[in-house]
Amino acid sequence: MTLRMMWPLWLTLIVFLPLLALAVWKIRTSHGERRRDWLRRGGIVLTAMVIALTPAIPRTLEESLITNVEMYFVVDRTGSMAAEDYDGERARLEGVQADLEALTEAMPAARYSILAFDSQTTSQLPLTTDSRAVRAWADTVKQEITAYSAGSSIDRPLDALTETLNGAAERNPENVRLVFIFSDGENTNGSDSQAGEFASFADLNPLVDGGAVLGYGTPDGGTMRSYDGTDGTGFGTDAPYITDENGDPAVSRIDETNLRTLADQLGVQYAHRITPDSVDPLVEDVDVQQIAADGRRDLTTYEDVYWPFAIILALLLAWEAWDLTREVPKSGRKRPKKDDDEPAREPAGAGAGGSR
Repeated sequence: MTLRMMWPLWLTLIVFLPLLALAVWKIRTSHGERRRDWLRRGGIVLTAMVIALTPAIPRTLEESLITNVEMYFVVDRTGSMAAEDYDGERARLEGVQADLEALTEAMPAARYSILAFDSQTTSQLPLTTDSRAVRAWADTVKQEITAYSAGSSIDRPLDALTETLNGAAERNPENVRLVFIFSDGENTNGSDSQAGEFASFADLNPLVDGGAVLGYGTPDGGTMRSYDGTDGTGFGTDAPYITDENGDPAVSRIDETNLRTLADQLGVQYAHRITPDSVDPLVEDVDVQQIAADGRRDLTTYEDVYWPFAIILALLLAWEAWDLTREVPKSGRKRPKKDDDEPAREPAGAGAGGSR
């Protein structure tokens, strides 16, 4: 048994101890119904205090280590990810969609989070155990709106990913963190460097237990449909192609050098994804038992046991409310007159001699 503390202990004591002391004093100095009333009120204070302390039974889960896994999906949604050179003439994002769903199915009892980056980085899905949310997002993911494009920057999600992983390590240091980055590696507008270079992800290496960098596209490249935010544009439609400065259809090519460098910095494998092949090789080396051998194997959960006190508190409050309603008619009664038949007294100065 342990106490999880709904409030800090000092605040709980400041709030409840004076009330409990008052109830004890009134019980000792009252008699009859008044004493019974204060016994009830003392019970209310005591049960509320127990609930605030939140008693719980710790349980250690050793048999389901997979629940310790946190999977972070970082998805490139820049316009180049709509290039039609995946599995023939399909858009790269279609490959991302398929791989997202396949990775989720490969690790069915993990927790999942999605970061997406284009002209900025946004959290698309906070950490959740709902694999359906991942599939729903994958089914609806779109490239960025063409008019808002600010170039491709492979290091654009670095700050957000750093903040996310640091927060996760602080909250749940016992968990295993896997990072999967989906991109074509193009870097035409690095965030803190010249085009073609990008900020290093190496500082994240100690926070990453596994994962992969997944590269999409071909050396020959592909053209991209424009997207204005409507359903009739973007990949999979007959929208006009994005053009370059000469007015010709722009061509995007995979940069595997950047992708391999990124994988090396994170300490994960690199995989070139040009067809919807199995993702099993990307997770088969993820040995949760081995990763968690540094002391993160056991996952401690808590089962709160304050619910019986909540039932008692509800009954005592109902009793108190019933008792108070019985007092309402008493307080509303008018006091009877002592002499109902006594005639009203005449004002001073009135009488036979007072009239003319």
